[in-house]
Amino acid sequence: MIYFRNVSLSFLDKKIFENINWTIHPKSRIGLVGENGTGKTTLFRAIMEQVHLDAGVIEIPGRKQKGFGYLPQDLVELEPMPLIDYLKQKSGIAAIEVSIRELEQKLSGIKHNTAEYSELAQKYSDATAQFNAMDGYAFEARAKQVLKGFGFKEDDFHQHCDLFSGGWKMRILLTSILLAKPDIMLLDEPTNHLDTESMEWLESYLKDYPGTIIVISHDHFFLDKIAMQIAELSSCDIHLYKGNYSYYLAEKEKRQAALRKEMELQKAQIKKIEEFVERFRYKATKAAQVQSRVKMLEKFSEIQLEGKTKSVAMKFPEGKKSVKEVVKATDLGHRYGDLTVFNDLNFTLFRGDKVAFVGVNGSGKSTLSRLLSLTEPPACGSVQYGDGVNMAFFSQESSQNLNYQNSIWEEINAVPAHASDQEKRNLLGAFLFSGDDIHKSVAVLSGGEKSRLALLKIMLLDTNFLILDEPTNHLDLKTKDIFQNALIHYHGTVAIVSHDRYFLDHLVNKVFELKDGEIHYYNGNYSYFIEKRGQIAALSEKEKTEEVLPKSEGFKTREKKRLEAQERNKTYKERSALKKEMAEVEKNIAALETKKSEYEAVLCDPQAHKDAVKIKTVTLELRDINAELEKFYDTWTELNVNLEQIAKNDS
Repeated sequence: MIYFRNVSLSFLDKKIFENINWTIHPKSRIGLVGENGTGKTTLFRAIMEQVHLDAGVIEIPGRKQKGFGYLPQDLVELEPMPLIDYLKQKSGIAAIEVSIRELEQKLSGIKHNTAEYSELAQKYSDATAQFNAMDGYAFEARAKQVLKGFGFKEDDFHQHCDLFSGGWKMRILLTSILLAKPDIMLLDEPTNHLDTESMEWLESYLKDYPGTIIVISHDHFFLDKIAMQIAELSSCDIHLYKGNYSYYLAEKEKRQAALRKEMELQKAQIKKIEEFVERFRYKATKAAQVQSRVKMLEKFSEIQLEGKTKSVAMKFPEGKKSVKEVVKATDLGHRYGDLTVFNDLNFTLFRGDKVAFVGVNGSGKSTLSRLLSLTEPPACGSVQYGDGVNMAFFSQESSQNLNYQNSIWEEINAVPAHASDQEKRNLLGAFLFSGDDIHKSVAVLSGGEKSRLALLKIMLLDTNFLILDEPTNHLDLKTKDIFQNALIHYHGTVAIVSHDRYFLDHLVNKVFELKDGEIHYYNGNYSYFIEKRGQIAALSEKEKTEEVLPKSEGFKTREKKRLEAQERNKTYKERSALKKEMAEVEKNIAALETKKSEYEAVLCDPQAHKDAVKIKTVTLELRDINAELEKFYDTWTELNVNLEQIAKNDS
């Protein structure tokens, strides 16, 4: 149990907590949410006794006997020792191993049947019992299992911890916490440095975890799968919702609606009482009733909406329409030294596509985004843009796009944009730059603030093609939702690298998976991709199982042949249907283009312009033909992509 009793805390003149009372039961699964700056990380540090409270206490019965696992949000530095040795040290296994070896040495030099031998033998027995209880003999195997779940390879297991990059160090620290099996686990943004496969593995691992888990996260999917209760920190207090994050959103809206209704009723009641007091204030016969109503007014406590904040609309400027084929990659490949990232990638992004590039860390997603943005030349192959494409690129290292000599406001005003000063200020506020903050120097901003500023600059540009590499890493849930809505209504083309599955699920219509140096296409959103990937994995597992069953090899081979023939027939029918539909579409396109040429010839005839009614009719007809042609072109493109996909799957 964790008891918050009248907990209060302030930093200078800003209140963080005020008389918080909260009981956390054992085995709870809590998602801690709230806007940036409400004190979520501070609350974790208070539980860990790293901050001194102004008032109240946080009681944890038997605290000294409890195991705590705390993953901070900030990047950590690790000791220069081999990875497996570090994990043994953090879990306490290494200390017990040293103790056992020392006791064995001492016992070997002491005579049996002595008091000293008996004492040492008892210590040795206790140490080995503790080692067994911690599953010490299987520790290395468990450690490797968790490390592989987080994307580490065999070659990494004996590499020194200090040689890993920041994101991988956070994975190492998270691994050490999981292996220690603490009673209370406090995870501050655990998915920030994980790819989607590692997130799914972590969700699966935590599903049946026996201890208490409290997690701060901006990942909607992760909170939906992990949390059984949401604790929202707002207005210096905790507001509880029994359910996952989706339930919290729906329930919060219900509560807000009920509060709004109650607020209106209260206002009406107060107005009615005030009118009575004003009307009869100077009548002696009504003095007692007036005084009674005055006291009633004094007893009213004002109803306030929970976490009421100003809504900010965010949208991209309406850019010029690009050609149908926005960008085409042909035989694209890249390498760094002896490491080949990928080879022979071929794909086209069409106008209006919203495509997610996904894959494990190191598969080449960021590399591909740099090649597509032309900021880095490919080792082989080419990237070709269509006419009229106006691209903007957001990189994870986009701080290089900022002028450190400018203030935030000067940097925004340097962007060639049509937005008014008020619109710019609204955007700055949505990205957490408000008040005097906008006059800060870019040079003093944190990494997250620089990234948000670079993203904001892109939102002001006149574009029709966006390449975004992890754009949501430093956005809170509210700002992320606003940004996602702006992208959904963006009329241009979007290619995005992101680990935020909820963000992708509600945005993209295609997924390109980079795997083993190749690209795999999925025509659907992120959930569709997950479903299809699962089906492919299950089929692959089935084929492996069939290979290790020699007794039924003949039957399995015949069955496999039958299924393959069935699949070929199905593919043939699908291809035939698509070709038939495409022929019909091409026929319609040809007819419309002929008609379009005829009408355009009329408009080019000087004699025709003498008949105003005819010109108007022809112009309207031509507009309708162009609109209809656009629809048929879209249909033809979709059919062609589907045919290419069938051909790829069949090869």
